[in-house]
Amino acid sequence: MQFLDAAAADFEQVFARIVRNNRDNDADVGRDVATILNEVRARGDDALVEYTMRFDGHRLTDDGDWRISAEQCRAAHDALEPTLRDALQLAADRIRAYHEQQLPQDSDRTDGIGMRLGSRWLPVDAAGLYVPGGRASYPSSLLMNAIPAKVAGVKRLAVATPTPKGGTNALVLAAAHIAGIDEIWRVGGAQAVAALAYGTKRIAKVDVVTGPGNAWVAEAKRQLYGVVGIDMVAGPSEILVIADADNDPEWIAADLLSQAEHDPTSQSILITDDLGFARMVEDAVDLQLMSLPTAKVARASWEAHGVIIVVERMADAVPLADRLAAEHVELAVADPQALFDRLRHAGSVFFGRTTPEAVGDYIAGPNHVLPTGRRARFASGLSVLDFMKRTSFIDAGPGALAAIGPAAVALAEAEGLPAHARSIELRLK
Repeated sequence: MQFLDAAAADFEQVFARIVRNNRDNDADVGRDVATILNEVRARGDDALVEYTMRFDGHRLTDDGDWRISAEQCRAAHDALEPTLRDALQLAADRIRAYHEQQLPQDSDRTDGIGMRLGSRWLPVDAAGLYVPGGRASYPSSLLMNAIPAKVAGVKRLAVATPTPKGGTNALVLAAAHIAGIDEIWRVGGAQAVAALAYGTKRIAKVDVVTGPGNAWVAEAKRQLYGVVGIDMVAGPSEILVIADADNDPEWIAADLLSQAEHDPTSQSILITDDLGFARMVEDAVDLQLMSLPTAKVARASWEAHGVIIVVERMADAVPLADRLAAEHVELAVADPQALFDRLRHAGSVFFGRTTPEAVGDYIAGPNHVLPTGRRARFASGLSVLDFMKRTSFIDAGPGALAAIGPAAVALAEAEGLPAHARSIELRLK
């Protein structure tokens, strides 16, 4: 873990290295994924059978091995302990309510020359949702992907999720039931993304693939962008906590570890204006790691990528935060709105001392599929718009064409495109 003083002579050099640090895929992952994609494109289901057996130890033979039925999801939902079932339903309701506010409005107007202009929004026909399995088997990810797609109006949702050794996660199946998913394929990894993008004899291709996954899944989405739409290339999770000394150091330590426990490549950063508080948080992290069930992963993340930065004034944290463009940013200060008003780059922001990032992972409502790896500089979290596309339209009557046609002809001729010009000139005559 790095402990940095923003006033130190070498701070800029060290901080720049942190900003540039790439915790995403390496070249070997890219080559491996390219091979998998080519195999699935060429051999379809046969390749899926081989890769699923190799990576998940699950043999795909009859339909029951390939798919998880709606009946199985309903049974898992009904068998859940009531408190968990209610928690999933509450999360689903809040996620749905939040994303319904994102639905875009069509536009249709007639301008001053009498030309009708507008745009129409429609959902894609089919979306593929990747839901991690194994260590990272999260029902929350299914809800966060499926519900915005449903709100957008997508008719076909195909979920792909690995089932190591054939085992399923009851909470994931229950979440699928709540979200209304009835097409779930027991395949994972880059091969699942390839199947959704290219299509196979069993799995029909989709238009958009969304959802988090490991390095191979992220790289598969990157390589397949253009064959299908994607939400984003998501890398290791990250959190930036900006906190003053009036916080409980145990709370802040827990927030930092909430992301460190995801993966050894995750990153947790604290920026504070109080050296004594920074040391207390550091001690609290060490103490909590002693009893944390996920300590092995969290400790590896904290020791390799954890950072504590002490600044002179809290306002100095904002330009550093913008350079980090973190996935999650907590503003645990007396006036979070003042910092938020100046902050430009963040995937999702959490206001005040009693809004831990973890509440956003599950139940608050906004999506937890967010840009990582400094991509919040240009990307946004998953939304209803990722499952929709906009079509513009133009209706030019004779008067409207007469008003602007000559200018269009002049531009077409200047660009050396005479057929363009002629198609307008003929109508002007």
